[in-house]
Amino acid sequence: MAAGDSHSGIRIPTRVGTRVSGAALIDTWTSHPWTDGIRVDRLLAHDRITVRTRHSVYEVVVLTPTTADVLVRGGAFFTDWTPARVAGSSLGGSFLKLHAIYVGFRMEIIDGRRSIVTSTVQTVSLVRGAGRSTVQ
Repeated sequence: MAAGDSHSGIRIPTRVGTRVSGAALIDTWTSHPWTDGIRVDRLLAHDRITVRTRHSVYEVVVLTPTTADVLVRGGAFFTDWTPARVAGSSLGGSFLKLHAIYVGFRMEIIDGRRSIVTSTVQTVSLVRGAGRSTVQ
């Protein structure tokens, strides 16, 4: 039976003209320069990150860089400092840049009970644990 045909009164929908974002294609994803962000797993313990998304501001303190374990506060879900893990950055789909936060992508945070996907990241800034500041 072809798509769009019906059999026994059941109509199978036809997908004509379905569009997929270019960024959602594996070739586009793997060729992305990955320069406008921060890899949490390459930071130091006690480094502080401020992430401004389209709708919120998040403060993040790195606890264990190799596993991207952090304390996070901000947005609607983290009103108090909460232990969590930065899962990574995505476009809200199936590709995830592990343990990283990139401008133009959504930050994904897991706090043990739930997975939070933020609105699009606008800016990311880093303050080193010793007080040296870097803005990205």
